[in-house]
Amino acid sequence: MSSALQDADQSYNRYSETSVEWGWRFRILKAHILVLQGLNDEALVLLNESLPPSLAHSDLAVRRMLVRGLAQDYSQRLEEAEKSLHIAKELAQLEQPQLLGDVASAQGTLYVHQKRYADARAAYYKALLAARAGKNAGQEAGVLGSLGFVSMWQEHFDEAVDWFKASLAVSETLGARDTSSKTLGNMGWSYRKLGDFENALTLYKQAEEASRSSGLVGDQIYLLTGISNVYYLQHDYDAAETILKQALGLARAHNDKGTLTEFLNDLAEIAIETGQGDLAEKYAEEAFAIEQAGLDQTGVLKSQLVRGRIEESKHDFARAEESFRGLIQNPKADTSQKWEAEARLARVYADEGLEAKAEKEFRRSLGTIETARSSVQAEEFRLSFLSTAISFYSDYIEFLISHKRIEDALQVAELSRARTLAEGLATTTNAASRVPRGVQPQQIAQKLKASLLFYWIGQNNSYLWVITPAKTAYFKLPKASEIEPAAKSYRKALLGMRDAQDAGSGDGKKLYAMLVEPAKKLIPKGSRVILLPAESLYGLNFETLIVPEPKPHFWIEDVTLTTASSLTLLASSVTRPPTMEKGLLLVGNTEQPNPDFPALAQAPAEMNKIEHYFPDPNRKVLEGKQATPTAYLSSNPERFAYLHFVTHGTASRTRPLESAVILSKESSGDIYKLYARDIVQHRLNASLVTISACNGSGTRAYSGEGLVGLSWAFLRAGAHNVIGALWEVSDASTPQLMDALYRELNQGKDPATALRDAKLGLLHSADSNSVFKKPFYWAPFQLYAGS
Repeated sequence: MSSALQDADQSYNRYSETSVEWGWRFRILKAHILVLQGLNDEALVLLNESLPPSLAHSDLAVRRMLVRGLAQDYSQRLEEAEKSLHIAKELAQLEQPQLLGDVASAQGTLYVHQKRYADARAAYYKALLAARAGKNAGQEAGVLGSLGFVSMWQEHFDEAVDWFKASLAVSETLGARDTSSKTLGNMGWSYRKLGDFENALTLYKQAEEASRSSGLVGDQIYLLTGISNVYYLQHDYDAAETILKQALGLARAHNDKGTLTEFLNDLAEIAIETGQGDLAEKYAEEAFAIEQAGLDQTGVLKSQLVRGRIEESKHDFARAEESFRGLIQNPKADTSQKWEAEARLARVYADEGLEAKAEKEFRRSLGTIETARSSVQAEEFRLSFLSTAISFYSDYIEFLISHKRIEDALQVAELSRARTLAEGLATTTNAASRVPRGVQPQQIAQKLKASLLFYWIGQNNSYLWVITPAKTAYFKLPKASEIEPAAKSYRKALLGMRDAQDAGSGDGKKLYAMLVEPAKKLIPKGSRVILLPAESLYGLNFETLIVPEPKPHFWIEDVTLTTASSLTLLASSVTRPPTMEKGLLLVGNTEQPNPDFPALAQAPAEMNKIEHYFPDPNRKVLEGKQATPTAYLSSNPERFAYLHFVTHGTASRTRPLESAVILSKESSGDIYKLYARDIVQHRLNASLVTISACNGSGTRAYSGEGLVGLSWAFLRAGAHNVIGALWEVSDASTPQLMDALYRELNQGKDPATALRDAKLGLLHSADSNSVFKKPFYWAPFQLYAGS
């Protein structure tokens, strides 16, 4: 971009004295490049001079007013911009109709900044039709991205992603890096609002690199803002602050008032979170001064939210209430601002001791969150949505616990759980309720003859509710920043440990002390335990935690464990009738579809062992070239009590519904993946689905939903229980483990007991030198229940 500006400047200087027309063409081109670089004031200086009469009816008359309108728009002179673009439109209608699409696109951008989204959509659609009629692919890519931008500001984020993908496809065929970088950035913003921070950060970084290399400083500033926001939402305040301070100088140098106020407000929020009240005020006052001078109006609502937070931290409750309530009542506030203002107003009331008012606002905040979530159409985006709002559930829980309302706090925690699973199973009576009610945890424990361990992991405090058939108790646990590093470290150590006394067991003992020991008196040896984890705990196999006494041993030796996602789904599972048929659908020993998925040497042995437990009339086997996705889907899988897959599996971290069971290729093409998105569409009633493959559990946990992958998909389809793996399983030990599992099931044991006994068989192998004693071999498999 800098070289383009240099070329335009040289040509402008060269032709301004020899050709009036070409002098003006390069003058307007130079001004447009300056606008793209965020140098709006310099662009306006170039365009202030009137055109000579000889050019008054040329395309240059339209282009001059068009670029002038853009510069005024981007420098927040919105009324002036509207006048300039109106003149440009009139000139184009009279003399230059081929430029009407360009003018419509610029007007659409102005309407977005004015929050006139219906007008913006209509203007951009005119521009899209004009671009396609003129076969202008570059303009088409830009307008598709702009339509995504309108959807984004209307809070239709999943729709926005679709527009951006269409824009990106056109841009990449043209090699248009500037358009691609804008589109990637806007996709990142949409994913952030949907709570998919991983995709958001990846896209933001790609876009920032592209804009930096292209010299698009204005875009770079915007993208740095996005990166810092994602770090902030992930509670990585140091990283967020580093990015913001890097970008602050850019925003000042380029007189980008809108982004400058956003940076200052973001820095103020970081200062609030890190207890630096004076610094927060300093940043907020500078942002407020810019707004008062009329130099930026886009960040006014954000500034109001920040001011309310500062006033709350100073215990100036009256002014804090005024700030938050004003934002709640402002029709221009977006939904996330409203739910945050509602939750923070609730905290103000709580600090004032106004319990009834606080509760009303907390419930209103959760209702706003749920309404927004319900508007998201795509299931994959609903999965991640709660990540942006989960902290406000924590605030409500903290409030209830501080008032000794322990069971109400549990109901609020439950309200956030497994929403998408519940929707798929049509058990929404309680799950979709916006007011905590309905679930009776102790009755569930009584019917399942189990103790329920319900975890909540928070940034300030974490909690454990222990629900036994006789009573409910709760315990305060360490905060997330203490639990999560230990869980991550122990997961790595497990892969190399031989037994509970290995050097790597330190984190296992620490995690047992933090997560289980507070409740050990309520969980006697021999108990049946159903875990309802949270956040990173979904990726931890609790069976491997180290019980220190009487001598160090794995917790699996004391209890029988099952993992569930929500109390609501557990209650549903209690009332669902068991499958009467005892048939088996066995799928595996597939042909190698490509080098990435080599044949499993032990697959035939595993399948033979499992077939042994089911007579011919009670089993259907899809093997070799017969084991295709279509064959599975057309085999009426809902007829079978047991489904077992002996093949590879994949877990998509960024798009969990793209996780897949790897099967043989279809005869008609290169299709060989049975995707999670297809699995959920075919109703099941299986007692047990076993995925004897790597990462069957999934690799990414979502707030309120847990690990989402193949296990989740089969539960979503209606399976009562699913066995999936947390890491890549051993082809050597798995046939032995699965043989033992079905042997125990054949003796009438339930899936949880059968799986535990099969694991203990490996752990307590008579061969003291057996490598299969290591947790790597028996611990990846977990039993998931509750549908």
